[in-house]
Amino acid sequence: MSDFTPEQIDTVYRVIAARRDMRHFRPDPLDEALLARLLRAAHLAPSVGFMQPWRFIRVRDPTLRGRIQSLVEDERLATGGALGEREQEFLRLKVEGIRECGEVLVAALADGREKHVFGRRTMPEMDLASVACAIQNMWLAARVEGIGMGWVSLFDPKAMRVLLRMPEGSQPVAVLCLGHVREFYPRPMLEMENWAQRIDLDKLVFTDYWDAPSAQGRSI
Repeated sequence: MSDFTPEQIDTVYRVIAARRDMRHFRPDPLDEALLARLLRAAHLAPSVGFMQPWRFIRVRDPTLRGRIQSLVEDERLATGGALGEREQEFLRLKVEGIRECGEVLVAALADGREKHVFGRRTMPEMDLASVACAIQNMWLAARVEGIGMGWVSLFDPKAMRVLLRMPEGSQPVAVLCLGHVREFYPRPMLEMENWAQRIDLDKLVFTDYWDAPSAQGRSI
């Protein structure tokens, strides 16, 4: 028996489907109480061994925000150069909204690996997966609040760690742009720009073994 009404269940699925990686923002600031709710949603995420490895750095200094944007731009150009024949197609994409958005948060992985072996003895990367869960929580909460959020991963992690005076062993995971938007994209932006398309689910779901397609995937 579910604890939620059919309407509430439907809302969860609607929010998941409506989540977008946003790049276009209005500069209006976020209400402090709203930002606190989004951070609380992130902090309610699951984590292996209940280690809660996420940390969030709120970037308030405009000069520091500009330096973060410069790191992203350096990596954007380097990524374009690594893409070969798709370089110009990639460089035309808008990949961040750091200067325009109302809030910039840097989501980071704390250094605590040796203290939390539970669940990570053979899969140490599960601490990083836990941070990703926190980011997704924030993303869904932002969407239902009508706030756009974009995950920016184009940066040199070591340079970002030094810039933000993070301790040795910690790791920046994402630059999160949050802010009011004029509208949400009707479809994922990279799909709209013909960069990539969503893979059919029946190609991603298997039964028992990797090479055995699942009837469940074909039915969805």
